[in-house]
Amino acid sequence: MRRPTGALAMNRRTYDWLVTPERLARLGDLLDLRPGVLTAPDADTLRGVEILVTGWRCPPLPADLPDLRGVFHTAGTVRQIVPDTYFDRGVRVVTAADAGAVPVAEFTLAAILFANKRVLRAAREYRVRQSLDARDAVPDAGNLGKRVGLVGASRVGRRVVRLLAPFDLTVRVADPYLSDADAAELGVARVDLDELLATSDVVSLHAPSTPATRHLLDARRLALLPDGATLVNTARGALVDHDALLAELRTGRLDAVLDVTDPEPLPPDSPYWTLANVLLTPHHAGAFNPVESGRQLDLVLDELDRYLHGAPLRHEVLPAARTYTA
Repeated sequence: MRRPTGALAMNRRTYDWLVTPERLARLGDLLDLRPGVLTAPDADTLRGVEILVTGWRCPPLPADLPDLRGVFHTAGTVRQIVPDTYFDRGVRVVTAADAGAVPVAEFTLAAILFANKRVLRAAREYRVRQSLDARDAVPDAGNLGKRVGLVGASRVGRRVVRLLAPFDLTVRVADPYLSDADAAELGVARVDLDELLATSDVVSLHAPSTPATRHLLDARRLALLPDGATLVNTARGALVDHDALLAELRTGRLDAVLDVTDPEPLPPDSPYWTLANVLLTPHHAGAFNPVESGRQLDLVLDELDRYLHGAPLRHEVLPAARTYTA
């Protein structure tokens, strides 16, 4: 079998994390791989490349690469790097978003369970009272019977649904692209976004960041959240109007777990840094270490093997889905 000409395009840190000697050897078995890594690929350096393996910090790819047959991305979204013209002319595009969804979903599970246990409020009260009586401030702490609302049946959202299954929770999803059949298969109820917000103890965001979803949670929708609810965002900061959220948080009626913000990072003088009812983490729900990141290149290697042997791809970004997926 002829090995197509391949190249790696990502930043050096990503390369050092992902490309172990064993994985490099497997890449060499599959591709006639050009040596090294391209940190600033352009039309000249990519001339003749048929298969491009990309990763974090890969810049937008040139539109005019006539030899290119496939882009195999070792991270999640390809929106910023793959031109629409690739889809129009049949370039196959694969993403490792399914592998990247694993740690994000695990982080989200922990955040939801902690939110229902009212950990932020209990810790605040304990610090003030320095007594076990602090538990009296959170009489509803616990997961039994709590209502969890997921905004978006994305890869992460669906994985969160599965992780929540063993717990005695009511889980519902708001997603205009989720069919009744898919909702039934997931074992969740599909509801309108406003209804979900108004009737959830925890709301977790899993929608893509697109022009249509910018500030999806605006002042009106944030006001629908019940007193004592927690907002969890491990998706994208732009989904939330942060000025409107700040106003709600300052009243003390809501809590928030924010792994992403808008802007990111927040400026040093942002009031968010000092809010006691907000847990801020530095966009680290995903795979940000060599061990977990490696699983994403493993997925790409498996997809490359399928592609070269004419087998169906399992993680392809289809042209029809590119307008509403990350």
